[in-house]
Amino acid sequence: MTGTETEDDIPLGERKTVTDFCYLLDKSKQLFNGLRDLPQYGHKQWQSYFGRTFDVYTKLWKFQQQHRQILDSRYGLKRWQIGEVASKIGQLYYHYYLRTSETSYLNEAFSFYSAIRQRSYYFQVNKEDRPELVVKKLRYYARYIVVCLLLNKMDLVKVLVKELSEEIEDYTQRFNTEDQLEWNLVLQEVAAFVEADPVVVLNDNNSVVVFSNRMLEGSTPPLEQGMVKFSELTIDMFRMLQALEREPVNLATQTFKQGTLEPNEKPAKRENPHKYLLYKPTFSQLFTFLSASFKELPANSVLLVYLSATGIFPTGHSDYEGPYDFGGVLTNTNRDVVNGETMQKRNQLQKEMHCLHPGDLFPFTRKPLFVIVDSSNSTAYKNFTNLFGQPLVCLLSPMVYPKSVQDQSQRGSLFTLFLYSPLLAFSSMCGLSSVRRGLWDRAQEFLCKVYRDIGQMISRSRTIDQAFLQFFGDEFLRLLLVRFVFCSAALRLHKLFRESRSFPESYPELPKQDTVESSLLQKHVLELAAMLDVQGALDSPPTLDFQWRDLRSTYPRTPHPFLLLNVRSSQQAKVCLAQITRTRVSTLTR
Repeated sequence: MTGTETEDDIPLGERKTVTDFCYLLDKSKQLFNGLRDLPQYGHKQWQSYFGRTFDVYTKLWKFQQQHRQILDSRYGLKRWQIGEVASKIGQLYYHYYLRTSETSYLNEAFSFYSAIRQRSYYFQVNKEDRPELVVKKLRYYARYIVVCLLLNKMDLVKVLVKELSEEIEDYTQRFNTEDQLEWNLVLQEVAAFVEADPVVVLNDNNSVVVFSNRMLEGSTPPLEQGMVKFSELTIDMFRMLQALEREPVNLATQTFKQGTLEPNEKPAKRENPHKYLLYKPTFSQLFTFLSASFKELPANSVLLVYLSATGIFPTGHSDYEGPYDFGGVLTNTNRDVVNGETMQKRNQLQKEMHCLHPGDLFPFTRKPLFVIVDSSNSTAYKNFTNLFGQPLVCLLSPMVYPKSVQDQSQRGSLFTLFLYSPLLAFSSMCGLSSVRRGLWDRAQEFLCKVYRDIGQMISRSRTIDQAFLQFFGDEFLRLLLVRFVFCSAALRLHKLFRESRSFPESYPELPKQDTVESSLLQKHVLELAAMLDVQGALDSPPTLDFQWRDLRSTYPRTPHPFLLLNVRSSQQAKVCLAQITRTRVSTLTR
């Protein structure tokens, strides 16, 4: 009601419209608030609740569209309230993406967030003397930026960051708030993501080209004939998240239409692994999610565990070296810490309590397990015993890096960068900061040939452990294994990587002569270096008959050599658990 109108002055039909809208609005808020109480793991507990919430928001959105004039005049509906509903729908799609790994839902979230900005739903908020409404607007911007980052819309991210910065400045000047430092930290964290890629790809007009590193059709090396198929983010987690996803179909094949708000349309089904992302979990949290993932794992599937964390080393020496005697990776203590020291001093014979030891993973080897460890104590996880005969593979990062690489670690780990984008990592490692688009495309095409050859090396090796072949039928795991082998070969040829501890390792151990030290693969790495004109960063093995001069005439030199940085964030564990489903784990058949 507006003005001097009483309820009796409003026609019955319009009164019912307002009543129905209020009911849907209250119901939607109730369901949305209930989402935070749902467990983060387990399909059955949350899927039906999400469905009910989607249904109510769909009805609410369509209802306000159909009755906008009545709601404007009789209810006093404000544009920021419409924006709030659209923002909640965007959040629903984003969280549904996090729980299902279906990247198409990111497009739906982007559609709603984009429309909010295009239609200026929050424009009038700054004119009201209500700081809580401005905070809603700032949170909307932060969520919109996260979605754009995941969709690699970097140009738009830069525009949004500028707008958010101006909004934060206006907010802190108008209101005497205590959260200014928190919002400035948000801006710093976004800037770190925007500047994280160590190498920039440039068009002819020097504009930056942004590439997606999600899996595209045809981007994995083919299987040998006869093989059976089977939001807190760090930079490393962000990269691994995308390495375990396919490119959304409508992003790869068509122009996305912005501002189309149809929350009831279901995106095309995509077969992506279901993932959990844990930022600095305690041991109990990590073990809970591992147990839930293990329980939910369908038949003929594999559990992937990615750990990015500071290494914990053993403090004493034991006559018997078991799975708890090599240390592991640090988990969050969460309490009992004063100035970085635990209050309860441990006996040297006792094991570190706030640590994920290799032995802690033993119960989960009852099912196929694929582990990636990026840590200064990664080789602790070489000390596995395959107790149950299930496929088990661990890919382990270097323990130490040359000083020049250590200094660049604030932009993410070099090892994880290789698993995410080998060409980006190789270019960064060799001192490039930018590459021309044409050269980048030729190098990527060359790498596809290298990947095919690595795939053949793995599948044709007579001495390789069967566990690698059992996982090789899955596209995601095959691509990770191939990139791991390329990373190992590239680091072995780099002039700065001389210690054995600076090379990646694996459990079971790969046959070096067939894979990472293969003369064919070494030749490919040197050819790539010549193509990028960075051959000075590598050494040709004395056993390899290789001529740089021939390659320089084969591959045109780029007139624009540049360089790039890469860094690692330490502290407690950042964990990604992925269930590789809808695939079969089986032995290789020839």
